[in-house]
Amino acid sequence: MEIPAELARTLATVVAEGTFDAASRVLQITPSAVSQRIKALEQHLGRVLLVRQKPVRATEAGQAVVRYARQLALLEHDALAGFALAAELGEGAAGRPIAVPLAVNADTLGTWILPTLAGLAARHPVVFDLHRDDQDFTAELLESGTVMAAITSQATPVAGCVARPLGVMRYRAVATPEYLARWLPGGMTPATLSSAPLVDFDRRDDLQTGFLRFVGADDTAPPRHYVPASNDFAVAVKLGLGWGMLPGFQSDEELADGRLVALGGPPIDVPLHWQQWNLRSPLLDTIADAVVAEARRAFN
Repeated sequence: MEIPAELARTLATVVAEGTFDAASRVLQITPSAVSQRIKALEQHLGRVLLVRQKPVRATEAGQAVVRYARQLALLEHDALAGFALAAELGEGAAGRPIAVPLAVNADTLGTWILPTLAGLAARHPVVFDLHRDDQDFTAELLESGTVMAAITSQATPVAGCVARPLGVMRYRAVATPEYLARWLPGGMTPATLSSAPLVDFDRRDDLQTGFLRFVGADDTAPPRHYVPASNDFAVAVKLGLGWGMLPGFQSDEELADGRLVALGGPPIDVPLHWQQWNLRSPLLDTIADAVVAEARRAFN
């Protein structure tokens, strides 16, 4: 059974945009035509492909079709580039730059990767659709076909993907001197940490919890602030809202001049890996090479 390419691209657009109306604007057809294409594809494949809610989401069968559509678009772009047509067009085959969805953890997004992506976008007809999630969960987006590549803590390649090491992000528990004087005047102990406020990125962030467990403190006791943005998280720690685990990118300068102080205890090292679809794609490989090179500069 063949999957009609135009219908598959329509499904991928609906999933990316979240609604039929938004997809219709991208595809420059009516919402009714978008709906008819999706129904025709579902009837052709004999599967329900979308959960019709706001935003819509792909079913398991729909994820497979979305992944196929995105792989097809990438291969089509590379084929045109091979014919030297992409340079003449300055855009993808559909009259638009090709969209490359990537899954990136918050600290990477907030520190070193954006200049690399900006450089790539200046040299290639590409736009990036960034999905932010914890590095322990970004591989799930790759597995579902939501993204073409991901920065993840998972070293073992997702099925159908290849993995390359990026380096290690080292986090240290830090706080302001004023915070330490108020909440940990006698130094860091399991007992004092149980009542000292901390900052978590969100409820999936386990760095602070892991540190508490490592030093023998009760990880359920401390009051927690939630600040779900990498830069704002660092600012919250630097303003004394709580202690938190910060990478060197966000704390080295302040540790050197005394605006932050290390609590003590061990650092937490988070190895990061680049995983991407196992396709012979010059564009995807170019993106990977640039990201890997910049990561290794940033971590060394």
